[in-house]
Amino acid sequence: MNSKSSSADRIREKKKIFLNREQKIIDAALALFLSDGIDRVTVSSIAAKAGIGKGTVYKHFLTKNEILVRIMLDYEESITQRLAEGIADAEAGESGAAAKAYFESRLARPELDRLVQHLEVRLIDASDVAAQLEQLHAMRRSNEDSLNSMITRLIERGVLEDVPPHYHYLACWALAQGAVELCFSRSWNYRLDSADLMKFITGVGVTIGNSGQYRDPSTIKSSAKTLKSPDSSKQ
Repeated sequence: MNSKSSSADRIREKKKIFLNREQKIIDAALALFLSDGIDRVTVSSIAAKAGIGKGTVYKHFLTKNEILVRIMLDYEESITQRLAEGIADAEAGESGAAAKAYFESRLARPELDRLVQHLEVRLIDASDVAAQLEQLHAMRRSNEDSLNSMITRLIERGVLEDVPPHYHYLACWALAQGAVELCFSRSWNYRLDSADLMKFITGVGVTIGNSGQYRDPSTIKSSAKTLKSPDSSKQ
């Protein structure tokens, strides 16, 4: 009994050491990608930054692409977890919670968000990480399904505008995307209040699509024609 217990403890300890070392590799790689750019970073430089041998890195990741996609998956998982909490709060009555969670997740570290976008473009056709990319897409499809369900219920309750559900979350995506790019714009990134600006944009994002905000352009045109018609008849 004691022998089995001690053996299990040793296995758990080895697994803990392995996972801690793996996270150390990811943290080192992420720091280098953010500071030096994707192409300048090698497995050797990641190993040096992590304080381990290059061969040890390959015990965890067979290729540099596997490190890149792991960073993407970790980031997507963090957004998914935060979004799930926001959706649960929205279902409980805090209607803007999901949007708030989404904006806070993406705008907390714009440099990381932008890096992940660059990684996705780079890896889109990488066959060695195809399975991991499918895992990424599966997470996104699951998030989309959850958002569709939540938004549909909020529309039925009269909280959100009655438009196709994807209009709502794609509007949030567009605003978040623009906010991230704003942080790197040579025209605007000199400002010192960017953290407060991101908070302001988050506040705007939380109210996107609230009932009463939207009028179909075709309806506006029809109304304008109706208003003009009496004057036309007099002329």
